[in-house]
Amino acid sequence: MNYQLFKSETRGGANHGWLNTRHSYSFANYYDKNRVHFGALRVVNDDIISGGMGFGKHPHDNMEIITIPLSGGISHEDSMGNGSVVETGDIQVMSAGSGIFHSEMNAYESQEGQFFQIWIIPNKMNVEPRYDQISIRDIAKENELYQILSPNANDQGVWIHQDAWIFMGKYSESKKESYQLKNPNNGVFFMVVEGEVEFDNQKLQRRDAVEIKDTKDFSFVVSPNSHVMLIEVPMDV
Repeated sequence: MNYQLFKSETRGGANHGWLNTRHSYSFANYYDKNRVHFGALRVVNDDIISGGMGFGKHPHDNMEIITIPLSGGISHEDSMGNGSVVETGDIQVMSAGSGIFHSEMNAYESQEGQFFQIWIIPNKMNVEPRYDQISIRDIAKENELYQILSPNANDQGVWIHQDAWIFMGKYSESKKESYQLKNPNNGVFFMVVEGEVEFDNQKLQRRDAVEIKDTKDFSFVVSPNSHVMLIEVPMDV
């Protein structure tokens, strides 16, 4: 197993007043030649958006874009005719494909919202743009990992045009957890969303992350009141 640890404070980012954002990979004005992407994983942005503020209409193409609210909700409109509020407990996915325009605004005037936005490079270019949004409240399981994204339309969670998976886990008690990769040639981006995790005898704190590859599986020990996210992606991109 090979891995690289990224402490939370080493991420890039900026505070624009209405937007306080941290970037795990090069994005906007943040560029690090050693952190451009991890295989097919291109972006992991950790955004705090002020009430009523957000991103006006802008274009995307040939990218799988996943939004996971951690608090609050985000109001979405796009050129496919979709309009909705993505609330905490939901996951949203867009296959930008041949091209879309969309806007993302904090749905609430009086409170900040916090969101993960994840971009994954697709395995098919110029597909017809697609939108999906589901609640993951009913599939969430306490004290174990649960899948919220896969390559398969009939599988649990949402799906994208890439052999990638996303798992979340929320733990109220200490537990040794194991993850077996769907494909041993893939890699895993593993982040401590909240709390503390021990990985390979190292303590990982809130928003610390590890890139893991060259293994079929790995394990970690979760402390009580912790929340983790795993993103498995192909490395040959």
